[in-house]
Amino acid sequence: MTSSDQPSSSQAPDEGVEDQASPTDVPGEEIEGSQEQEQDQGYGTNRRHELGLKERRCIVSGEICPTSQMIRFVVGPDDEIYPDLAEKLPGRGIWVSGQRAMVEQAIKRGLFAKSAKARVQVNANLVELVEHLMQERLSQTLGLAKRAGELITGLERVFEALDKGILDAIIEAQDAGKDGARKLRAKIKASEEDISVLKGLGAEQMGLALGRANVVHAGVVYGSMSGKVLADLARLQAWGASERTPDEG
Repeated sequence: MTSSDQPSSSQAPDEGVEDQASPTDVPGEEIEGSQEQEQDQGYGTNRRHELGLKERRCIVSGEICPTSQMIRFVVGPDDEIYPDLAEKLPGRGIWVSGQRAMVEQAIKRGLFAKSAKARVQVNANLVELVEHLMQERLSQTLGLAKRAGELITGLERVFEALDKGILDAIIEAQDAGKDGARKLRAKIKASEEDISVLKGLGAEQMGLALGRANVVHAGVVYGSMSGKVLADLARLQAWGASERTPDEG
């Protein structure tokens, strides 16, 4: 554990609520439907509230972003900083843009303590913990999609589904071989389908999530789970997960 420097303010944070200060004064607070953002995105105030868009200010960059692109942290009872990917833990939320570099900067600059207005403990492995939790969350989501019949595995079955036009996206393992990756992209080009190939887990991790030895390619079928699968994949890709060496075989 490492202890952050004591912030300049000794005021204790409000328990169980987000910051109530002006959006221009305090980073990390909820910003719902701000006028500036409404103008940028072409939404009126009422429309944004109807959509239920939630936004926060990143404690590192100061930028206002949708919470789907951020990571929530809370201070636990032991004064340690904990990641809260599900956004359900009690306590005042501290928000950081969802990239590895942003969390590293928050730690390096002591911004968790500054935002919490208190001395906090930051685990030396916090960055690795966040990545592990993202991978675990994606694995669970893939398993649910498989059980719902909305995820198919194997390159040939992916090709068949691509021909039928039933895929929302294709997942490729981080350590996919060059030959399979080349065949997949050639097939997508020939099909003229506008479909994304997303990465996030290794073949062994995907296999464990889906009850198989290894899974290199999987297809996400349009359905009730596809949105969650794509959201978890996008979050992990935005994070910048550690690169893995491709299998040359």
